[in-house]
Amino acid sequence: MTTGQIPPSPSGFPATPDKAVPADAIRPTVSVATYSDYPSAQRAVDYLSDNEFPVENTAIVGTDLRLVENVLGRLTIWRAALAGAASGAWFGLFIGLLFGIFSTSSWVGVILAGLLIGAFWGAVFGGVAHALTGGRRDFTSTSSLQASQYAIMVDAEHSEQARQLLTRMTWQAANP
Repeated sequence: MTTGQIPPSPSGFPATPDKAVPADAIRPTVSVATYSDYPSAQRAVDYLSDNEFPVENTAIVGTDLRLVENVLGRLTIWRAALAGAASGAWFGLFIGLLFGIFSTSSWVGVILAGLLIGAFWGAVFGGVAHALTGGRRDFTSTSSLQASQYAIMVDAEHSEQARQLLTRMTWQAANP
């Protein structure tokens, strides 16, 4: 390969560099406020918006993220089968509706049959799937990402205006 040639990519075709990012797309941002919960940060951005601040230059950034899993209860084979039956019933209802639309016979019967067949097979698969785990996950839970704090970030050119507005919001809340 001679100097100035573009090297081939893994597919064998010349690999061209990515298009340059426009200079105005990368703007420096500044943190103007920090809140301990998301609703407070959201309220602050709403206040900025209500006061004609250009919120398109604003971001709420959660920091120090952690995954929290809340255990809701025990999961037995019967509970897994019940959850499977509910999921299967929805799927069966959908299939029943599709077949019911094109049915020349009782469309209600087709929908009901789809629902019942779906619930039965959903229960079977739900119960069997749980039994195959061998007791390694005998609980139900929900997971969520939580941040320890939320920062309001704005473009540097608008940071002073944002600080002034947020200071006024804090002052108004303290002195009703």
